[in-house]
Amino acid sequence: MSKILCATRGGEASYPTQDASIALANERGDELVFLYVVDVSFLNQTAAPVVVNVESRLEKLGQFQLTMAQEQAALQGVTATMVCRTGRVREELIKAVRAENVSLVVLGRSAGGESVFQLASLQAFAAQVEAETGVEVRIV
Repeated sequence: MSKILCATRGGEASYPTQDASIALANERGDELVFLYVVDVSFLNQTAAPVVVNVESRLEKLGQFQLTMAQEQAALQGVTATMVCRTGRVREELIKAVRAENVSLVVLGRSAGGESVFQLASLQAFAAQVEAETGVEVRIV
């Protein structure tokens, strides 16, 4: 049995990506790993105690988002695990791909204005992850 890694930010904007990953895992008979990365690098100009507090709160939020995704997968008969990492998204995604020994990474693009990446940037990001890990990255 293979594993699919679904990188998620959680929340409503991530539901289509999570749903597509669950459907893929169901179709392929794969396990599913939901990944949430807490990246507080944008707070580099802030005092250290504030960063630690924000990081802790974001980790709790991430765990909650992952639990919701895991429960949704279970409702559809898919076994899913959760991984919450702290660091820069690209580096932590690559570490998770290797640590979890996945065969496919699923990244989502927002249909609305909430996208972190423009499509071209997301495609370049996916290509970098594929080149570095040798694992297929699918954008849904």
